[in-house]
Amino acid sequence: MLKNKSYIGISFIILIFGIYAIPKIIDRVQKDEIVKGDRLDKVSNSSKEDGELIKMGVAPKFEFINQDNVKISNETYKGKVYVLEFFFTSCPSICPKMNQSMLVIENTFFGNPNFGIVSISIDPEHDTPAVLKAHAKLLGVKSSSWNFLTGDKTAIYDLANKGFNVYVGENHKVKGGFEHSGLFALIDKKGYIRCRKDDYGNPILYYDGLDKKGVRNIQQDIAILLKE
Repeated sequence: MLKNKSYIGISFIILIFGIYAIPKIIDRVQKDEIVKGDRLDKVSNSSKEDGELIKMGVAPKFEFINQDNVKISNETYKGKVYVLEFFFTSCPSICPKMNQSMLVIENTFFGNPNFGIVSISIDPEHDTPAVLKAHAKLLGVKSSSWNFLTGDKTAIYDLANKGFNVYVGENHKVKGGFEHSGLFALIDKKGYIRCRKDDYGNPILYYDGLDKKGVRNIQQDIAILLKE
């Protein structure tokens, strides 16, 4: 007898729950909201925040001579979004690929007065302004905001290794005599280094100029920064 009453009580509770809950579930299905809830909404909002570009600190200062014998510094790019790299004109390995990647970026934002490119030679003894000018012409550079820079070797190496923490160095055992990465730094209008996060939320810091995905990522992020 007691068991029967228990079953009746449970059945009554289930009936009341069904009357209350089922119409709401049907309504959420019809509105395509069945997977939404407080926790999922919070995750969604969090992932949106994770997609924002990270501000990594102020980019180190520099001042060198460009292909036209004009002094160019970080102040020249104040109010502009710009990409910075280290390379050398006689590089037989990764530089040609970096050059092509940078040309893709230049073409994407060509004519935008708020965008520029900085290419700093790590072989300043060879890469004089005249050599850099010829190199820019050979590449088919069109933008007046793309500066190829040369100057004091110690200052350039300190800027790369200590300022940006991007390795450059001499190595007479490798072709070309120099070593460097194929990374691009992205700097915003206020002079801050900016980057995106990896899948674990860690800053990637620099963009791979040798990889199509890296070039695509930096193009997307340049577009974001130009709107800021």
